[in-house]
Amino acid sequence: MKLTSKGRYAVTAILDLAFHSQAGPVALSHISRRQDISLSYLEQLFTRLRKQQLVSSTRGPGGGYSLSRPASEIAVAEVVAAVDEVVDTTRCSGAVNCHDGQQCLTHELWDELSQQIYDFLDDISLQDLMEERSIQQVAQRQDLRIREDDSQPDALSSDVSLTDPVYPASAGVSVLFPERGQTF
Repeated sequence: MKLTSKGRYAVTAILDLAFHSQAGPVALSHISRRQDISLSYLEQLFTRLRKQQLVSSTRGPGGGYSLSRPASEIAVAEVVAAVDEVVDTTRCSGAVNCHDGQQCLTHELWDELSQQIYDFLDDISLQDLMEERSIQQVAQRQDLRIREDDSQPDALSSDVSLTDPVYPASAGVSVLFPERGQTF
């Protein structure tokens, strides 16, 4: 499968943005610290996300990025596609020339798997992920780590102003999409 770190990082970064943007625009430097993704790489990803109108930017003091639409209206598949990632499990990248210039014996199988993966990611919104209790716990742990790092006497002085993100009530949800029997 050709889902590389670019797609994974884009989903991680925009999900972090979704958790933290209730208080206003989020600086990429904050996402960089929480997610351990280089700032220059985030800038490249967010340029693509902005071009696809998934995020909007605000310049100046207090500026940063916000979601362009509600988290419930942004599918994970959109984020992956926005950074030019392709979910493709075929050997020929869909060109149907995988065996002596023609379709191989199992091409349809791998092509169908690619479509199943895309459909799965297209059915999951950022809001769905934000409501998952285990994901909320990870986000809270990351925020706590940053606050602890900032409170250390040896920590560098920073203009980072961390606010607690709003973690939606999950009503005890511990399984993502239980109706499908799928857990993560």
